[in-house]
Amino acid sequence: MTFKTIIEPFKIHSVAPIRMTTPQERERLIEQAGYNLFSLRSDDVLIDLLTDSGTGAMSRNQWAAIQHGDESYAGSPSWEIFRNAVQNLFPFKHVIPTHQGRAAEKILFTAIGGSGKVIANNTHFDTTRANIEYTGAEAVDLVIPEGLEPASRHPFKGNMDLIALEKFINTRGVENIPAVMITITNNSGGGQPVSLENIRAVSAICKKYGLPFFLDACRFAENAWFIREREVGQGDRDVVDIIREIASLADGMTMSAKKDPLGNIGGWLAMNDDELAVNCRNLLILTEGFPTYGGLAGRDLEALAVGLTEIVSHDYLKYRIESTAYLGNALAKAGISVVQPIGGHAVYIDARALLPHIPPLQYPGQALAVALYKVGGIRGCEIGTVMFGRKPDGSEEPSAMDLVRLAIPRRTYTQSHIDYVIEVCIEVAKNAAQLRGYRIAVEPAALRHFTSVFAPL
Repeated sequence: MTFKTIIEPFKIHSVAPIRMTTPQERERLIEQAGYNLFSLRSDDVLIDLLTDSGTGAMSRNQWAAIQHGDESYAGSPSWEIFRNAVQNLFPFKHVIPTHQGRAAEKILFTAIGGSGKVIANNTHFDTTRANIEYTGAEAVDLVIPEGLEPASRHPFKGNMDLIALEKFINTRGVENIPAVMITITNNSGGGQPVSLENIRAVSAICKKYGLPFFLDACRFAENAWFIREREVGQGDRDVVDIIREIASLADGMTMSAKKDPLGNIGGWLAMNDDELAVNCRNLLILTEGFPTYGGLAGRDLEALAVGLTEIVSHDYLKYRIESTAYLGNALAKAGISVVQPIGGHAVYIDARALLPHIPPLQYPGQALAVALYKVGGIRGCEIGTVMFGRKPDGSEEPSAMDLVRLAIPRRTYTQSHIDYVIEVCIEVAKNAAQLRGYRIAVEPAALRHFTSVFAPL
């Protein structure tokens, strides 16, 4: 028998209070924050869906592991526990711990990037692109056409365009391409998964041309679950087996362990290339810490090791994907355009479709994100022209899509919280025609969405 109610496969062990604010308070607070959701105090947010990165709840076994952490500077047993847990899923020869994913990106692209270099991905996320461009290299997105169509129901909209990849390699030259990457799941494109067939094909193309193939694998378990559920011939496989096959097809990976590994902090860089590993470890020592802790406490390493065993639970992944779809399907049923099919870690509202009267260069995603906070205290994140519109040469152009991401922290909110989010979104949508765009009053040189100050038009 199948029941309609989605129950959490865990019990609540401890709770944190939510401060209830009024619409009048929120009007004042968001103005003081320069209409930038990143600048709000978390205490002034009712439901925080800004990101799923490092915002989840750790389990009792993870908290117990923290007590077991050994804080020796070099050669801590906590490092060995962490490394073994990583290599159990991703059996790369070299594992280099970092304090979070962007540190792994910084080290990798410092080692392989530079002026004249170009790196392809299905879609680079913000810090990935910024770290590539900081070295003088170029970041190129090669997602399939369906990945840029919010309403398309292609089951693997995160797939890389294979024809475009080969054309890219032949046009730009193998000597100028230090690596090819795939982000799983594809965050910028709506949390959409990449099929195992596509990963195999990209791996084969990279081997054909002798190019290193790296994974940005932050949401690897969710991607593996989508493969199991959607891809022909994969339905009887264990998620762990799928993850190991994905890893076997790549030459290395970056990881923000604040996502699927269920940590509040942490990450790693892994690879098989001995020479590259030496260069990366030297950079790690310079910027992060010794190679057996990499900017993390021993207790963090142990918590992540436990998280890597918990994330591959089929019961957990089924709940995670279905509960996210619960939100997305409810919004779609209410007539609110969302990226289809629903992704794993977030629901992406199509702000350009909801606010067609606001031009992309007046940031419809920012307008919608601010409105969700004003009306209901919900903090989402613009994934659109604010985040990706500014080019390295200083010019600005509309991004491929203008979305608002409602990222759901892992094991944090209950169904009643999500029901409240649905009500707020519907209320905002009713008055969408009254919303107006924004301009950027103060803009930093890079990653402007984090610290820009906005002004309403």
